Amino acid sequence: MAKEPAYPNIHQDLIDRCRDSDRGAQFEIYGLYYKAMYNTSLRILKDPGEAEDIMQESFLSAFDKIETYSGTVSFGAWLKKIVINRSFDSLKKRRLSFEILDEGVIPERDEGSDDDDISDRIEEIRKAIMRLPDGFRVVLTLYLFEGYDHEEIGQILDINPSTSRSQFTRARKKLEEMLKNRKNE
Repeated sequence: MAKEPAYPNIHQDLIDRCRDSDRGAQFEIYGLYYKAMYNTSLRILKDPGEAEDIMQESFLSAFDKIETYSGTVSFGAWLKKIVINRSFDSLKKRRLSFEILDEGVIPERDEGSDDDDISDRIEEIRKAIMRLPDGFRVVLTLYLFEGYDHEEIGQILDINPSTSRSQFTRARKKLEEMLKNRKNE
């Protein structure tokens, strides 16, 4: 009998079955989490094929190491950490380098934006994020989409939290410039 986890998990029965190497349970877990994990990796890597590979490898690793899942966080958070770490390792292989930048002043946003075509605007923002340099995109993604704070990002990326803040500030400024330039075209 498995020890009661510290974090109540709605899929605990599946997790317990995965610990017993139940392929059906592994397939069910995969079905529940694969889209979110793929999207997490894609936002970091910007390459659909590589994101797919990383996502697959992450699931294999998670199933191999499921005994280490202690239940102190949700299973999804534990799995996402594996995906993020593997995605970042893949970026390191590309010799990703972070620039230490001074924080700059961010200009105020225009309040007169048109909400008529919100889906087009969302797609435009998504594409602009994907065009950001790797260092900017990774920090922006971890902070805005994955919900990590700068201390956690610093630990994940092995950088100083102030570097994370600086990268985020610069990424946001660069994104605003890209969107403004696009608007003026």
